[in-house]
Amino acid sequence: MTSRPGEDSLIARFFAPLAAPGGLGLKDDAACLSPTPGHDLVLTTDALVETVHFLPGDPPGSVARKALGVNVSDLAAKGADPAGFLLSLALPEDWTEAWLTEFARGLGEAAREFSCPLLGGDTVKARGALTLSVTAIGEVPAGRMVQRATAKAGHAICVTGTIGDGALGLLVRRSPAWVENLSSDQRAFLTDRYLNPQPRYRLAAALRAYASAAMDVSDGLAGDLAKMLRASGVSGVVGADRVPLSAAARKSVEAQPDLIDRVLTGGDDYEILCTVPENKLDSFAKEADSVGIALSVIGHVVPGHETPVFRMKDFERRYDVGSFSHF
Repeated sequence: MTSRPGEDSLIARFFAPLAAPGGLGLKDDAACLSPTPGHDLVLTTDALVETVHFLPGDPPGSVARKALGVNVSDLAAKGADPAGFLLSLALPEDWTEAWLTEFARGLGEAAREFSCPLLGGDTVKARGALTLSVTAIGEVPAGRMVQRATAKAGHAICVTGTIGDGALGLLVRRSPAWVENLSSDQRAFLTDRYLNPQPRYRLAAALRAYASAAMDVSDGLAGDLAKMLRASGVSGVVGADRVPLSAAARKSVEAQPDLIDRVLTGGDDYEILCTVPENKLDSFAKEADSVGIALSVIGHVVPGHETPVFRMKDFERRYDVGSFSHF
């Protein structure tokens, strides 16, 4: 029986080639990072657990991309540019070198795409499910981080990209009846949106310039909007028919209308939700377009403390439980 590499050999083979200079070749107990003069550091961390955040059969490269992507998405929403990340990886007892090879390949590709290099971390063997934790570090000009709790009444509510694709992509894999109405390309699109998040890191500078508040949509549009507005001490009105849907999501809702609730409350979008003063909307939209990111105005912030209302011609809803929760 071929023996697997020990921890030091594993790190040297799979992860040291991905490390930035500050990672010191992953030969030390810590990394060394020098912030850009005049900048603040922004730090965020997310854990992913097999069967909770991804499925056992998911491609290793997709698992790696999601682990890093969800953190880069958080940085983007704060207007921060990625500077690097730390990885903690708890491998189950039946891990294989083939799985780890593909994981490292996908992680390297994502790190290069997001300009977010590996700085260090830890690798252990666990008795339970595969678990990953990424701590991402970003930079913003001093005092310029875009906070969640600063939305103002009268400001527009905006969102990037399309909403609901990740949540529907997870459902597609279970082959419900409505999937038969989708083309093979539409099924593949939704599945890819679930497996491979596309963090909107290119929007960071525009958010710093124009947004009054922002967060990423990771746990569902309705719930994340409620969190942001509640933290800001305000409420909101959203035109549900203005929420941007992909062709695949729209086809899914046409086939099964009650999926609109899943679209509005499901997670794994990793789009940017933000509020913007009306007099800055045109400039913000132009900046978003210049970096190839679609932007939609879906509503506006209003005074009050009620849960945001979603309005369409044939319904009006407030989603009391509108986002994913572990507890």
